[in-house]
Amino acid sequence: MRRTLTTLAALLLSASAQAGSFADNPIVYFAVTDRFANGNPGNDNSYGRAADPQGGDVGSFHGGDLAGITQQLKAGYFKELGVNALWITAPYEQIHGWVVGGKQQFRHYAYHGYWALDYTTMDANMGTREELREMINTAHAQGIRVLFDVVLNHPGYADLRTLAEYKVPVLWPGHEKAGLRDYHSFIDYNNFAFAQWWGPDWVRAGLPGYPDGGKDDYTMQLAYLPDFRTESGKAVGLPPILQRKADTRAVALPDATVRSYLVHWLADWVREFGVDGFRADTIKHVEPNSWLALRAAATDALKDWKARHPQQKIDDAPFWMTGEAWGHGPERSSWHDAGFDSMINFDFQNRAGADWKSIDGVYRQYAGLLNKSPRYDILSYISSHDTSLFPREQLKHGLSALLLAPGGVQLFYGDESARQPGVAPIGDEQQATRSDMNWTSMDSATLAHARKLGQFRLRHPALARGEHRFINDKPYAFARVMKDDAVIAVPEAKGAISLQVHGVFADGALLHDAYTHQTYIVKDGAVAVNAAGTVLLEKAAP
Repeated sequence: MRRTLTTLAALLLSASAQAGSFADNPIVYFAVTDRFANGNPGNDNSYGRAADPQGGDVGSFHGGDLAGITQQLKAGYFKELGVNALWITAPYEQIHGWVVGGKQQFRHYAYHGYWALDYTTMDANMGTREELREMINTAHAQGIRVLFDVVLNHPGYADLRTLAEYKVPVLWPGHEKAGLRDYHSFIDYNNFAFAQWWGPDWVRAGLPGYPDGGKDDYTMQLAYLPDFRTESGKAVGLPPILQRKADTRAVALPDATVRSYLVHWLADWVREFGVDGFRADTIKHVEPNSWLALRAAATDALKDWKARHPQQKIDDAPFWMTGEAWGHGPERSSWHDAGFDSMINFDFQNRAGADWKSIDGVYRQYAGLLNKSPRYDILSYISSHDTSLFPREQLKHGLSALLLAPGGVQLFYGDESARQPGVAPIGDEQQATRSDMNWTSMDSATLAHARKLGQFRLRHPALARGEHRFINDKPYAFARVMKDDAVIAVPEAKGAISLQVHGVFADGALLHDAYTHQTYIVKDGAVAVNAAGTVLLEKAAP
């Protein structure tokens, strides 16, 4: 049975509070909202969205929503994991219909939040504005930040349902019955009436009257998606599709460019709800000046929200952004100067399954890089919706490797509970990483392991920002040390072991093993411990 927050707080005592700043030690939990928890079944089939009648639901909306995340917040689920930020998929309105997924295999809806229709309104499958407000306020009350996944590069495809609903006259009769094999035959791709969709001033789309996608990263059409003309200095009005949309909150802005509109729309979520940060998608396909503009607007918006909501804010820390540039490693790059505090680190996943001797080399490399000037950060992961799931039979090893790593870390939903992969359609195997959260089949040992590691990390910014020191080979042990914090970890060990702790903890120091809750005293520069799978040493609370 899951503990209540009251019981949890009593168990953790002062350990439940984060030491140091969020920017020093981001511990981010990423939930694909639609696949996480269904708190309001009444919104499951919004806009007529439904599973594939031929029996496939790999690409459909599954029912997860913001109300479900709020339920788990109130149950203490995230608090027990020690995370200090929730990264959720974009909750703003997505295209209503589906497009052909994989090799004509499944109906692919925008459950992932990457095919925007209207940046100013809530997607009904995600919930209402009041449900969003409750979710964010509930998270903030627990010291947990909320990060939106945002896309500045492109809106969604021109799908059959959305084109029909907003009366863009480019469809052939009978489109309502289109299937996977004949989907595109019902769209007249040679029709200049496509100007009534986003319009050529807004996007590159390769359609009649629209500019084609370019050859460089900034102007190409990624996966044939319409590419926003964020580099354009031309003043534009509202796009035609939003002019035809009765429930939009978008209004015309004087002398605004495409970039100005997008930045304004995204920053408005921060100003109204107190969103603490963005995880920005496909950043290398948008010019740096657009990201700098978004960062500046969101920073001002969060400052404004905090001034108006002093009781709901966590602290006075500024807006925070992490970016996804495919293949980015642990090194500092020019993207850190384009508004990003952190960059997602694609390097770690493939190295986390190695032996501890190899992982120590990774830790040493990362700590060395992150302690150089100018300051920057990375966000490492072992599983991702964009790559693959970490091997399920090695999850305890992978969680240890991740949650003890230097820099920021991102926990993908279900890694802590051994969620199994879903269906992997040919041509879109990443869909397998986005199976439903395994609430009824959690691996209790893996979950307990993740909770102990996460709570320990939350208390110790030294794990993220400290100097890395190798201590022992067999069993592998290391220290991470900074001015006001120090820890020693032995990720995989059993039985009686002696650890040299000179220079980390002084003789006579009382140490606490956060994994077993045993206490030890340092004597002659060493400590003898009784390991039960993992050792996490910290100074015992006075």
